[in-house]
Amino acid sequence: MSTAAIIVAAGRGSRAGGDIPKQYQLLAGQTVLSRTINAFVASPAISEIILVINPEDMTHLDATVTLPSRPLVRLVNGGETRDASVQAGLEAVSATCDKVLIHDGARPLVSEGIINRVLDALETSDGAAPALAVTDALWRADAERITKTEPRDGLYRAQTPQGFQLSAIRAAHSEHKGGAADDVEVALAYGLDVALVEGDEENLKLTHSDDFKRAEKILGTKMDIRVGNGFDVHRFGPGDHVVLCGVSVPHERGLQGHSDADVGMHAVTDAIYGALAEGDIGQHFPPSDPQWKGAASDIFLRHAVDRAKEHGFEISNTDCTMICEYPKIGPHTVAMRETMARIMGLEVGRISVKATTSERLGFTGRKEGIASMASVTLVRR
Repeated sequence: MSTAAIIVAAGRGSRAGGDIPKQYQLLAGQTVLSRTINAFVASPAISEIILVINPEDMTHLDATVTLPSRPLVRLVNGGETRDASVQAGLEAVSATCDKVLIHDGARPLVSEGIINRVLDALETSDGAAPALAVTDALWRADAERITKTEPRDGLYRAQTPQGFQLSAIRAAHSEHKGGAADDVEVALAYGLDVALVEGDEENLKLTHSDDFKRAEKILGTKMDIRVGNGFDVHRFGPGDHVVLCGVSVPHERGLQGHSDADVGMHAVTDAIYGALAEGDIGQHFPPSDPQWKGAASDIFLRHAVDRAKEHGFEISNTDCTMICEYPKIGPHTVAMRETMARIMGLEVGRISVKATTSERLGFTGRKEGIASMASVTLVRR
């Protein structure tokens, strides 16, 4: 069995200000909701995501959020209240799931550590939720005057995701009369056992405009940078041209390979997969599969770029070096950079393509083939 994540994002968020709901506003270059979704996409423990939205927000969603294809993301229309939206999400969870995490769409900085702590606690409990102990003194006030103090012992600030055994929380919601602040309240009213796990100060809920400023400061110190390397070799064979970085270069011989043998594009593709720790081209497009025979290598590169986006990464730059005696690469590097930039959705200034010889040493020096190596930098803010 597996775990689903329900992201509740149907609210209006008016206290945050702005012309559109807060979940569709930008936070350090990405929308709040995009960051929230990507946090769960990046978790290998999550098999599907149910995104609960207000149907009136479809225009905002289409304009600001790119939905990843893996894990499966499905849209569900929310209700008038939060608990009604959660119930709609629970009804949409697949039968293959036995656990569910319910998370606020306005908590974009949730970490994999919190997700894992909640899931670990579900091994022995009906439910589990992250929280932080209250450390400040508590007062009651009447207008502008403090009237009394309150003890803070045993008090916690609730966070999400709140996790549950799917069947248990479905039953709890079906009998609840509505109006709950969160799903722990629903679970406790039904008599479920809910474990407390450690929360995180950075897992803040964006409620007011100042919360956006605080979140941006956190993101400024929590940049995830990945570097990947790729290397590829293809031998010469019959032909009258070679394809390098998507450009056809006239030559007295061709390159042999199961696909179009674009050694430059293959190296860059493998560098992206490497940065994501997702193997290489052969893992995603096995040479034993006849459908890839003679395939254009931009298919592979586009897939790698899409995988990076699905994990919430931007490609910062790539540097590709081809090693050969012939053909001469220099006259074609501008066209190669432009082609690669178009495929990868980057500015040309972020694409480097260059070449060197091996001083007539080795197989490239004997003009038996071409080698290529590449580096790629991925950034997730």
